[in-house]
Formats: sequence, C-alpha cells, structure tokens
Amino acid sequence: MKIIGHRGASGYAPENTLPSFRQAIRLGVDMVEFDVYTLKTGEVVVFHDDKVNRTTNGKGKIESKTFDEVRALDAGNGEKIPLLTEVLDTINKQVPINIELKGANTARPVAEIIQRYIAKKKWSKELFFVSSFDHNELRLFSTLLPTVQTGAIFSYLPRRFWSKLQNSGIFSANINSRVVTKRMVKAAHARGLKVFVYTVNTERQARRMARLNVDGIFSDYPDRVSLLNGDAKTPQLLTLPLTKKPFAQAN
Repeated sequence: MKIIGHRGASGYAPENTLPSFRQAIRLGVDMVEFDVYTLKTGEVVVFHDDKVNRTTNGKGKIESKTFDEVRALDAGNGEKIPLLTEVLDTINKQVPINIELKGANTARPVAEIIQRYIAKKKWSKELFFVSSFDHNELRLFSTLLPTVQTGAIFSYLPRRFWSKLQNSGIFSANINSRVVTKRMVKAAHARGLKVFVYTVNTERQARRMARLNVDGIFSDYPDRVSLLNGDAKTPQLLTLPLTKKPFAQAN
C-alpha cells in the first residue's frame, strides 16, 4: 500500500509549500500529491482552494490574481505560494508526483510543463501522475499527453459508477475514505484499476484501508501511517501499460 503525502506533509508544514514537500520526502513517502491552478497572468501555481482566504493573509479567488499579487501573500510561516516548476525542481525526481488539476483550464499548461520536464530535464514519464475531480479537464489532459497516467477522483460513489470508468484508460479511482468498501475495491481491481483513498491520518484508519486491500492512501501525516509498510524504502515508479486510451466520456 503506497503512502502518498497529501499536499506534501501538510500536518507538519504549511500545505502545498516547499517545506511541506521536503518534509514529506524526509518522511519516506512513496509519492507526493498537490493541487494546481492557473493564474490570471498564465502561471501554474500549487494551491488547493479556489480562494486564498483560508491558507494565506489575502482574500479573493486565486484564478483572478496576477503572479505578483500571489507572490506577495504569506502562505504560512512566511512561505510563498510556489509555481509548479518550483515544486518540480524541489522534488527533483526523488519521488513520483500526483498533480491534481484543481482549477479550470489547467490541463493544457500542465501537459506542456510535464512535456518540457520529460524532454529537457530527463524526467521519466512514470514519475508523473495526474488526477482531477473535473473529469472533462482530465479527459483533455489524456488527449494531450496520453502516456502519463491519470486518476479520476470521487467524493462519493455516483450512480453507474463503473460505467464512468469502464474502458476509460485511467490508472486509478481515487475515493473518499468514508465511502470506500471492500466490494468496491475488489470490483475496481477486477477491471484493472488501482484504488487510492483520501485522507487517512491515523494508524487505525490505515489498518482498515489495508484490510480493504486499497493500493494507496493520501495522508497529511505520512509517518503515522507508514508503520504498516515497515522500514523506509526506495519509492517505486508507477507501472504503465503499453497503451492508454483517452479518458472516456462519463455517462
């Protein structure tokens, strides 16, 4: 069961900041997860909420702000909201990364940045994994960069759940821990899908997920749940199939 640092190690450092990602790596995560938005001036930044109010000293929608406006904000302990490229340079191939397309119109610029890192900075494509609640944006990303694995995120189990995923070409279904069941995990595995579960912050929760046979858990406190995996180990790359279909139209 993979341990995925949720917004870095956000239980210990301001979420989605460079110290949070460094801490997650020090704690031995198998992967680091974070969220992205595109600013008014076109830059892709790593941030979770649609507004800056909760985690910074500013106010307003992040997508309506310029880079200079965002850079002036305090994201916690004096840290700045980082660019996607700054996060990639900080992680620097040490672990695979899960980029969640949080904002609108993020698929294209994220695909372009990933392509640049693969071509010019010699990142393996297996180091990248892209997910989203916005399945239209995810579908667009898959058409732009079909060799990078994708995951569809769900906060609940919708009607005709499997019809939304059948033959979609996605790598995983990312499910809220409150709704995941052993039956659902078994059905996903039968269809060749991995199941990643969010957000798991206690050993008790992690043990339950292990009993359900999920493939990975997102955690704000990776060290609290990593005991299940024993000693720290070298993180493994995502396993790619030989071919990948674009994300299918949801019913």
